[in-house]
Amino acid sequence: MNLAHKKNSKKHHPMSFKNILAPLSPKTFISDYWQKKSLFVPQAGPDTQDWLNRQKLFELAQLDNVESRLITQLNGQFTLTVGPFTRQQLARLPKRNWTLLVQGVEQYCPEAHSVLQRFDFISHARRDDLMVSYAVPGGGVGPHFDSYDVFLLQGLGVRNWQLSAQKDLRLVKNAPLRILKHMVSEQQWEAKEGDLLYVPPRYAHHGIAKTECVSLSIGFRIPSHQELGQAFLDSLQDHLALEGMIEDPDLVWQSHPAELPDYLLKKFTKSLNKIRWTDADIRQFTGCYLTEPKTSVVFTPASQRLGLARLEQKIKKHGIRLALSTKMLIAGNTVFINGEAHRLNAKDRKMVLMLADQRESPPFSPTQATLMLFQQWYRAGYLHL
Repeated sequence: MNLAHKKNSKKHHPMSFKNILAPLSPKTFISDYWQKKSLFVPQAGPDTQDWLNRQKLFELAQLDNVESRLITQLNGQFTLTVGPFTRQQLARLPKRNWTLLVQGVEQYCPEAHSVLQRFDFISHARRDDLMVSYAVPGGGVGPHFDSYDVFLLQGLGVRNWQLSAQKDLRLVKNAPLRILKHMVSEQQWEAKEGDLLYVPPRYAHHGIAKTECVSLSIGFRIPSHQELGQAFLDSLQDHLALEGMIEDPDLVWQSHPAELPDYLLKKFTKSLNKIRWTDADIRQFTGCYLTEPKTSVVFTPASQRLGLARLEQKIKKHGIRLALSTKMLIAGNTVFINGEAHRLNAKDRKMVLMLADQRESPPFSPTQATLMLFQQWYRAGYLHL
């Protein structure tokens, strides 16, 4: 659906996340479009030219701790090269048919979090990262589908999009990318600066740069049943405590030693059936799992080891903010931060929830228990003053 409306006639300007979908309300979007059908919103904003451009992305793509990929196309064949890249490699690129992808830009650009805030009508528990692509004319990653929800916000330039709700999701064999074998376009959009496109999971889409362009991809992932099950069972190992040894003083002689004994199967079954978990265990796992940083993330410990009194004084005067790479969620009076779970003083819950929601807090006076948590996080580099 195309939401062409009066905004088209207005000068483009940054907008708050509350009206990025206007004239739709977030509730209407979630009920009518989320994981159901695509949506195109012209000039949704915000303006990204001041902080996001070719030079910035090239600088990020040269860093060891940044996940970057270069996709080139020649005669219909795609080539994938994984970064980091040297300045010389990037300088030698041709004028057409390539795309540079940079993952997790919000970890390196404070302004990226301002973009992510425009999508706060979706739970932070579902948020993955902000990927940015820089493409020259003809650049793209081929027709494909994602297994997660994605908002595609156009920055600099123009990109043509083709979409299809087709059921045929077969992929080209032995390709370096997940390229669809066949795609029949059902919708087409020309995305210009500030235009927004929502693509549901398993929706075929194909974007081709018409001009030099920068596109922002805001992904909202959720694990598959298999991924979730494996991660949860792995987490059980950290708390598993089955006492005793399996013994068999009642061993019975058998004429076929290669035959698995029934009594041993029963003992194993009895032992493994002792493994139990509760709803509280699942909640603890979920919060830690969803805030676990990616392996490439490195936190820089605070250079100044402030004591509690000095830290409290600064928080009362200036407030605090989360580090760019920090992930934080709250469930009840438990706060999850970067894969860790901590009990939260109920008196501080409102302010800590504001910190998690907005990634910064105004000046306030935390209780002693919460202040000790803040000191621990500050020293670990999870938050800043």
